[in-house]
Formats: sequence, C-alpha cells, structure tokens
Amino acid sequence: MAHTGTWVLVSLVISSLSGWLTSPLAIVIFVSLVIGLVMVVLFGYTSDQKAIGVAKDQLKAHLLAVRLYRDQIPVVMGSYGKILRGTGRYLKLAFMPLLYVIIPITLLMVQIDRYLGQTPIPVNAPFLLTAQLSKQTGSDPANDVALELPPEITMTAPAVHVSSENQIVWRLAGSQAGKYDVKIAAGGQSVTKSVCVGSDLPRISTIRLRGQFWERMFSSAEPALPENSPIESISINYPDRDIDIAGYGMNWIWLFFILSMVAGFIFKELLGIQI
Repeated sequence: MAHTGTWVLVSLVISSLSGWLTSPLAIVIFVSLVIGLVMVVLFGYTSDQKAIGVAKDQLKAHLLAVRLYRDQIPVVMGSYGKILRGTGRYLKLAFMPLLYVIIPITLLMVQIDRYLGQTPIPVNAPFLLTAQLSKQTGSDPANDVALELPPEITMTAPAVHVSSENQIVWRLAGSQAGKYDVKIAAGGQSVTKSVCVGSDLPRISTIRLRGQFWERMFSSAEPALPENSPIESISINYPDRDIDIAGYGMNWIWLFFILSMVAGFIFKELLGIQI
C-alpha cells in the first residue's frame, strides 16, 4: 500500500511538471533564456570587441571630464563634442552586429507568435469568419459567395454582407477540438481557410491573404490565395493569448522582451562580452 501511494504521488508530480513544462509560460521562459544567450554570443563573434571596449572607455572618460570640469565651459563643450563623436563611433561599431542579431530573432519571434499569440477557438464558442471581397465580385456578393463547412463546424447565424467594406461575415462554432478547413466558393473558384478549435498550442494563422508578400510573412501562416481569386483575404477573430504573471495577464512578446534582456545582461557579464 505504501509503495502504491508513493508511485501515485510520483506520477502526480511528474504529470504536474510535464504540464507546466509544456505551458506557454515555461516555453516563453525557456526561449527567452536561449535567445538571451544566443544574442550575446552572436554579438560577441560578429563585433570588434576590442574597439567597442576602447570606444566605451573613451565615452566614460569624456563623461567624467564633464563632471570634473563643469565650471570650465570650454572644457565642457569640448567634452560634449567628443561624447557625440564617440557615440557615433560606438554606434558604427555596433550597427552590423546588431543587424546580425535582430534579423534572425525577429523572424524567429514571428514563428513563435503563430503558437503563442492567439488561442484556439474554445469548443462550442462562437467566432467570426470574414471574407474580404475584391471590387470585381458580382453585384450581389451575398448570393455569389458560398460557404462549405466540415461536420464539426456549424453556422450559428445567417451570413451578413457588410456592403460598405465589401465583406461577408459568418458566425460559426466548433463542436469538437481539432484543426479544420472551411471552404469558400466565389466567382467559380474555391479557397480554404484553416480553423483551430480546442485548447492546445497549435500553429494558428489568423488570416489568409492574396498577394501582399511582406504582410503575409508577418501576419499569415498559410499559402497565398490565388492571384485571380475574387477573395482578397479570409480572417478569423481568434482570442489573444495572455500569459498569467502573478494574476496579471501579459502578452508573450512583452514577457519575452523583458526576460531575454535580463538574460542577455547576465550572460554578458558571465562571458565577458562587450555590448
């Protein structure tokens, strides 16, 4: 009996740890620590550490001169000029290494946001599917556009045509967790949009776009709609995800920014890298 109780307790602890380690908060903490370390190491390898150290020492010396000789105007003005030149020299040394750090991290954050930026639609909760139509669509889009749903997704209200925005909006609900494709037919063509229902951490795409390469790169996780499609975009109003910190909801990007900066400064000191 004692052994059985011990194994039950161990199983509960392992289950709790497993659940926490796969939670959004744990993922953000882990990613922040890794990115903080990568930022510092990458900056150290791509920058002239000796020159940056000299530039920072010179700036400190000029700042000290301003404080020591504040009653001597010519010396102070000369020091301010040297501070401006020294700041420019430092920024020049740090510019390219910062680009090497910022560009890949920005692209990585875009991908992480697919998982942590929004939550799936809760089961049986209503949500809106919006199709933005091009101006070439027929005179009556409400009749020209048709929606085809999988059995797990149902329509809970008639479609609404927002004529001022040239949009068709459907109110839907999912009866079972999963990832589904809804099909919209318009102008003799059919296109699909993925819908995530449940409570896991799926890869979510809030919008599917036609063209607009750069906007698709940052806001969509689905292939582009056909160029000749009468539909310009299809979007879903997924709920935003807030990570609970001591009872306060925070967007993961703000938490990531704070934790990665703190981790970066700690690793900078541990590794002796000049930033």
